[in-house]
Amino acid sequence: MTLDIDALPTGLGAPADKALGQARITSLSQLSKYSEREIRALHGMGPTAVGKLRIALAKRGLEFAAV
Repeated sequence: MTLDIDALPTGLGAPADKALGQARITSLSQLSKYSEREIRALHGMGPTAVGKLRIALAKRGLEFAAV
């Protein structure tokens, strides 16, 4: 099994997964093109999921886009 370092983290929760899917965000590099405010605005995206995404981005040396 290979580890995809650009993959979104698992365990975000169904509403957050659905929100990212509907926005067609499938990787951390894609996610980094959006501001945290834009991601928080997605229906189903809660503070816990945003925190997990922030941590996953940081582990890869990425961050949310500046506003």
